[in-house]
Amino acid sequence: MTQTSLSTSTTPPRWSPRSLALIVLAWAILQLGGLFTPGLLDDVDSVYIQIAREMLQRHDFVTPTIDGIRFFDKPPLMYWMAAGSMHLFGIHDWAARLPLALGVLALLLAVYALGIRLFASIAPPTHSDRAGLYAALAMATSIGPYLYTRFYIPDILIALWMTLSVHLFLIALERVNELRSPLLPMLGFAAVMALDVLTKGLIGVVFPLLFVIFYLAITRQLRLLLKLRIPAATALFALIAAPWHILAAIRNPAIAMPSGVGLPARAGWAWFYLYNEHIARFLGKRIPHDYGQVPIPLFWLLLILWLVPWAAFLPAALLNAFRELRGPRNSALRFDSDVAAGYDTAAALQSSSRSYEAALSLLLWPGIILGFFTLSSRQEYYHLPALPALALLVGALLAAADVRFRSSDPTAPNLNDRARRQSLRGSLLFLVPLGTLLFVVCGYFCFSAHTPAPGLDLNTALSSNPALYNLSLGHIFDLTGTAMGFFRGPLLTVSLCMLFLGPISHLIRRRGRTFASNLLVAASMTGVLLAAHEGLARFYPILGSKDLALAIDAQRKPGDLILIDGELTSGSTLLFYTGQQVLLVNGHVNGPWFGSFWPDSPHIFANDNDLHNLWHSPHRVFLLTYNPQARTANLGPYGQVFDIAHSGGKTILSNK
Repeated sequence: MTQTSLSTSTTPPRWSPRSLALIVLAWAILQLGGLFTPGLLDDVDSVYIQIAREMLQRHDFVTPTIDGIRFFDKPPLMYWMAAGSMHLFGIHDWAARLPLALGVLALLLAVYALGIRLFASIAPPTHSDRAGLYAALAMATSIGPYLYTRFYIPDILIALWMTLSVHLFLIALERVNELRSPLLPMLGFAAVMALDVLTKGLIGVVFPLLFVIFYLAITRQLRLLLKLRIPAATALFALIAAPWHILAAIRNPAIAMPSGVGLPARAGWAWFYLYNEHIARFLGKRIPHDYGQVPIPLFWLLLILWLVPWAAFLPAALLNAFRELRGPRNSALRFDSDVAAGYDTAAALQSSSRSYEAALSLLLWPGIILGFFTLSSRQEYYHLPALPALALLVGALLAAADVRFRSSDPTAPNLNDRARRQSLRGSLLFLVPLGTLLFVVCGYFCFSAHTPAPGLDLNTALSSNPALYNLSLGHIFDLTGTAMGFFRGPLLTVSLCMLFLGPISHLIRRRGRTFASNLLVAASMTGVLLAAHEGLARFYPILGSKDLALAIDAQRKPGDLILIDGELTSGSTLLFYTGQQVLLVNGHVNGPWFGSFWPDSPHIFANDNDLHNLWHSPHRVFLLTYNPQARTANLGPYGQVFDIAHSGGKTILSNK
């Protein structure tokens, strides 16, 4: 292999068209390919998108509503994005999903750009973007970022804002140290932080500011805060973030609340959003308590799972970063002989400083996020904003192992031998056993699972674990050996891809073709994720109700009523796909509960007596229920009961 000397050029590296093409290709295959299937999922996915639709219909972009009821759980940016896209392209589920897919592309490019800034010095000019490329591919093809963009939640955007915040702050700090104006990057930092707040609330301020304060404190540069144009940045932040908060508070002031339900005597948007949704949630005392709590050990373990397969290289990457922080800075520089030896001391100093900056930034960033959620309420996907930092550490390790560097002394050891040994060790100890195991297991289920009998519904082959359904992926535990017959194609795809991801990519890596090996890992994982998406599409009847909504629409006439037997999230997709208001039978809980106390709220809540009265009224009633036999017996005395459609364990009953 050709030996390459370490570049000392201080010219900023350019973005590589080939690397950009690889990143965009991976994004297009995985994200654009998933826009159109499956339908929206019941619960948060369809709830957020229906809120966006109602904003369009009501021409009110301040107060979010769901089924006509005020909904104060989240800030509005996600709703605005979906509403804007549906305004441009029409009321379609794919149009609502498009902004999130574009956000993923922005995240991949942001990770790529930050990787170039932090790690250009570890590779020669022709490969100076490799760390950024590998980090972007890791974000594109890891399990966590992909799974949690299958439904419309804001956490991947938080990862984007955090990546941009870190990058802009580092640019501003560099400009201050070079006696240049940091105004533009600080204005960018403020704007991004404001978008962060409008995406998921106060953590949009907490995470970036904690990073800035801790970084400056650790590097003993707190005095530079006075030079970072904070007044101008604060003014821009307030200009972007404050208007919605002020208008929301004005339009939804405190009103009298019913007694005996745990609420204060008076409450409005400010109490619910600022206190209940932030402080009370942090303390695990939010009302209503409609979310799961992941145990701390599992929370940290899931961090590794969400970065699979690139987690294979994470332990060594973390070790290298800690070693960089502990080691003496610039210890390799021989100042007495630099000039005589033709050694570019300034470039070496810059490289050493940038390495320290990278190690500190990429350890501090995830440390703040994981520490915060370890102390507070946590869901299993709250790691997502930390993943870009870990992907960048992995990208740096793989880039260091990619090309052989030698110093000017031909007898000196290879400078990146350690990185190559670490990447080989991670591949051998993690990817090979993982790939081999899943190749065997998925292949076994693929060929041993019985073909489902004609007319057999997937729901009948699943187990039921309702205690786990408040977790975002709780339905995975419903899978049984019998159900595997419905997933034969995806299982075969995963089995073959794992063979390439594990043993075959390791053999290529052992031969020194690390770039080809890394691309094979990314390509193989792309196949795995596409198979997972196909599995989600086949599992969809359990998770969504689009087919039932279409069955209702095929028969519905003006004046007909649609009801859900239970809370809104039991069939929230009916709202989007029928475009009609839905009544809830015994569903006065969770999401729309607090907003229902406003006097102008529509009467969407019903009890069994109301249902009985409607059933024998002149109105035609469509009822989505998970208990068709019990409901048929219950409604029989009040009129005829017709089975209109059933899918995924849910049934549509009608009285006509």
